[in-house]
Amino acid sequence: MKIVSWNCNGKFREKYKNIKRLNADIYVIQECENPELIGDKGYIEFGSNCLWVGNNKNKGLGIFASKEILLENNHWETHYLRNFISAKVNRSFDLLAVWAGKPYIEEYCVYQSINFKNYNNEMVIIGDFNSNKIWDHEHAGRNHSMVVNKLKEINLYSAYHNVENEEQGEETLNTFYMYRHRDKGYHIDYAFLNAEKIKDFLILDKEEWLNYSDHLPIVLGTY
Repeated sequence: MKIVSWNCNGKFREKYKNIKRLNADIYVIQECENPELIGDKGYIEFGSNCLWVGNNKNKGLGIFASKEILLENNHWETHYLRNFISAKVNRSFDLLAVWAGKPYIEEYCVYQSINFKNYNNEMVIIGDFNSNKIWDHEHAGRNHSMVVNKLKEINLYSAYHNVENEEQGEETLNTFYMYRHRDKGYHIDYAFLNAEKIKDFLILDKEEWLNYSDHLPIVLGTY
């Protein structure tokens, strides 16, 4: 299965055709519009098999799946944390879509703590965490390394770090460029899953994708 995650930086109704050509089974999109509330026929069709959450119809988190996929909302508790969707895919595995709102990794860390009883080593967690180990000191008690270490307890690992054989906080490839400046890159988008399920992982070309967003799409291939 191919799963793509991308923070589209808004106006996804004008950009979905660009990402659609990747022919993924599932797209996890941050900062996208609710397709049910946007009067664009093409976008409505693209989002015909979609789960979406957000406080603003123009900027939320969506899981967009191909029509052949059975996508069911798990309704895991959020307690108003932003922004998370847990879904069962083909009644086979759980997919957790992430767009962590301020204070970023702390928000995700609380969500993980609330729902860890539901986590399992067959699930996929993917999205924009707005986080990196280099900022651990800014998040005392709820930081990136704590999340990574907790996930390791159930055999969930970062696909990028597994494929590239790099350590957390020492990434040589970036997923985000602040204000789209090539000299302000950070690695803040991730996919976590069972290491035995990782087929491949790609970060797409910045020269092409920075034309559309300050984030680059990440592409996960799973067995």
